[in-house]
Amino acid sequence: MPNIESAIKRVRTNEKANEANSAKLSKMRTAMKKFEQAVETNADNTQELLVAAIREIDVVSAKGLIHQNKANREKSRLAKKVVA
Repeated sequence: MPNIESAIKRVRTNEKANEANSAKLSKMRTAMKKFEQAVETNADNTQELLVAAIREIDVVSAKGLIHQNKANREKSRLAKKVVA
C-alpha cells in the first residue's frame, strides 16, 4: 500500500475506474450473447438485439476499452449472422 497521499488517491481512482470499465465490458458481452442466442432460436427481436449489441460495442470502443478494429470486427461478425 502506498504511503504518499497522491498515490493512495490514485489507487482509489484506479479501483473505481476498473469497476466502471469492467461493468461496461460485461454489458457489451451480455448484449452480444443475447443477440447470438436470439439468432440460434430464430427469435422475432433479433434486429433490436443487433442494434443494442452494436450500440454497446460502440460505447466500449469510444471509451477506449477495446480497439476500434476489434469493435468493427465484432459488429461485422454479428451482422453476418442476421443475413445468414
